[in-house]
Amino acid sequence: MQITSLDEYKKNYQLSIDQPEEFWAGIAEKFLWKRKWDKVLSWNFSEPNIKWFEGAKLNITENCLDRHLEKDGDKPAIIWEPNDPHRDSITLSYKILHEQVCRFANVLKKNDVKKGDRVCIYMPMVPELAVALLACARIGAVHSVIFGGFSAKSIADRINDAACKIVITADGAFRGNKQIPLKEVIDDALIGCPTVERVVVLTHTRTPVSMLKGRDIWWEDEIKLVDTDCPAEEMDAEDLLFILYTSGSTGKPKGVVHTIGGYMVYTGYTFANVFNYQPEEVYFCTADIGWITGHSYIVYGPLSQGATTLMFEGVPTYPDASRMWQIVEKHKVNILYTAPTAIRSLMSFGLEPLNGIDLSSIRVLGSVGEPINEEAWHWYDKNIGKGNAPIVDTWWQTETGGIMISPIAFVTPTKPCFATLPLPGVQPILVDENGKELIGNGVSGNLCIKFPWPGMLRTTYGDHERCKLTYFSTYENLYFTGDGCSRDEDGYYRITGRVDDVINVSGHRIGTAEVENAINMHSGVVESAVVGYPHEVKGQGIYAFVIFPKAHEDETLTRQDILKTVTRVIGAIAKPDKILFVSGLPKTRSGKIMRRILRKIAEGDTSNMGDTTSLLDPAVVEEIVLKRNTMDKLELKGK
Repeated sequence: MQITSLDEYKKNYQLSIDQPEEFWAGIAEKFLWKRKWDKVLSWNFSEPNIKWFEGAKLNITENCLDRHLEKDGDKPAIIWEPNDPHRDSITLSYKILHEQVCRFANVLKKNDVKKGDRVCIYMPMVPELAVALLACARIGAVHSVIFGGFSAKSIADRINDAACKIVITADGAFRGNKQIPLKEVIDDALIGCPTVERVVVLTHTRTPVSMLKGRDIWWEDEIKLVDTDCPAEEMDAEDLLFILYTSGSTGKPKGVVHTIGGYMVYTGYTFANVFNYQPEEVYFCTADIGWITGHSYIVYGPLSQGATTLMFEGVPTYPDASRMWQIVEKHKVNILYTAPTAIRSLMSFGLEPLNGIDLSSIRVLGSVGEPINEEAWHWYDKNIGKGNAPIVDTWWQTETGGIMISPIAFVTPTKPCFATLPLPGVQPILVDENGKELIGNGVSGNLCIKFPWPGMLRTTYGDHERCKLTYFSTYENLYFTGDGCSRDEDGYYRITGRVDDVINVSGHRIGTAEVENAINMHSGVVESAVVGYPHEVKGQGIYAFVIFPKAHEDETLTRQDILKTVTRVIGAIAKPDKILFVSGLPKTRSGKIMRRILRKIAEGDTSNMGDTTSLLDPAVVEEIVLKRNTMDKLELKGK
C-alpha cells in the first residue's frame, strides 16, 4: 500500500486514473470486511450521487482496534499529553483502548442509543474524546463533534439540525491558561434542544456543575455498570459515520456527511503514504478532534494503520513557547503535523525556546489548514527538520475527508508553498470563471475535481439540495473546492486561497455571512460586511465594516460590545480582528454589497479599486478609505 519511489507514484497515479475501480479495490483489500462489495463505484456529479464499495459490510472500529489486538495489543495506540506539563501523560495500548471503547459503547446502548441515532460530542482534548467517537462507530451511532470553542447558540443550531438524541461532554476543559466551562455552555444550549434525552458528563476539571435528574449522568458512574463485551455492529459501507458542521457562505452551518467504507479506506491509505508511516513510530498531529483534521489524522487514519497517535490537550505556547518542542523531545516524536498558524506563532518567539531541546527524532514534518507562507516553510525546515525532514504541505478540506494534493514523504520533491502533486485517485483540474478547463502548465484558475474519490462527502445532512448547490452546481459535472489555485511549469499545484465568501482563520473556515449575522444581532447595528485580510499569524484575519450610528459615543466600548456579541452567538474563534465604523457600505444599484472593494480597503490596496462609478453612492468608498487610514494611524500611535 505504501509508495516508496517517484516512479512507483507515477505508476500508481496512472493506474488510478486509467482503472480507478481496480486501483481502489486493491487498496480496500488491505482492510477488514465482514462482506466484500458487489460494486466498487457508482456515481454522477449532477445529482450528486456517489457510492463506494456498494454492498460491502464492515465496522470501522474492527479495522481501528480489533484487527491489531493479536499482534499489537500492547502497542501504544494513543499517547495523551495534558495541558499542564507537571501532570503525567497517559498511554492507552490497543488492548486498553479496545476495552474502553467497548465499555463506553455499552454505556450508550444502556442509555438507548441505537444504530443511526445522532450523538453530539462536546469535549476537551482527552483520551475519552477518541473513545466516544469510536464507541459511537462501534454501535452504528452517528457522531457529530463540536469544537470546544463554540457558543451555546452555535451548539444548539448543530444539535437541532442533526436532531441529536444524546450529548457527551465534560465538566470543563483546560486550554492554555484558560478553563472553559463546557457543561455550563451545554446547559445553556440545551434550553432550546427538545430532541436531547441524555447528557453524559466526564469529570475532568473538577468544576462544580449543575446535574439535572433524569437527564444528566456521570461518565464515571455509568462505565461501572457495564462490561467490556460489545460485538461490533455490522454496517453498510454507505451508512453514515459522522456529521461535521462547517461554515458556509450563508449564515447556517452545513453538516458535511461522511460514510464508513470509503472514508476508512481513504484516510488509512493517505495517512500511510503521505507521512510514510513506519511501525513503532510516534505520530503527533496538533489539531483538535473538533475539526476534520482530528477526525481523519488523529483518530481514524492512524488507528486503522496500527499507528501510535499523540493527542495534546493544550496549546503550543503554554506555559511557554517551548512546550510543543518539549513534547516532541519527551515522546521522541517522529512525525509532526501542525498548522502554519502555530508555526508562525512559534517563529515570533525566536530560537530561544528551542535551546537545549533534542528534535533529532523528527523524520517527517507536515503542514495543514491553509497554504504555508515561504518564510514559515523555511523556518520550519531549517530549525525543526534541520533540513533532513521533508515537509508535506497538505491541501484538503472537511468535505474531501482526507488529504488530496500533497508531497509524499521521501517520494515527491518538495517546493516551498506548493502542495505539489495530487495523490493517486485524485483528478484535479483548473477552470476559468466560465468553467472552461485550463490545459497545460503555467496557469491559474479555480480548483475543481472531476472524478470521485472514496473519502468525499456524500451530502449535507438533511439538505441534499444544499450539497448540490454548494459543491456541484457552479461548474457542470465537477466538484468545486471554492479555492483558487495555480499550476506551475513543473505541474505542481499551489493553493492561492478561497474564492468564495469564506475566510480561512488559523486554518478554520468561517463564513462571512455567519459573522455578519452575529454582528447584526447587536442592538445598535444597522448593517455590516465582513471580509478577510492578510494576518501575520492567523493567515487571514476578519475585518468588519459596521454601520452603527451611535458608535461615536464610545467607539472602544462599542467594539468590545460587538466582539462580546459575536463570541456569544458563534464563539471566540469568529471575533473580528478589526472593526471599522462607517456610515454606509459600497453597494450596487441592486443593493449588493461590493466585498471586492472592501477587501481591497482591508488589505490597504486602495490604488487599484476598479470602477466605482456604477455604485449607488461612490463617495462612500472615499469615506471608508479615509476612516481606515485614520484608524491605522491611531493604532500606530497606540503601539
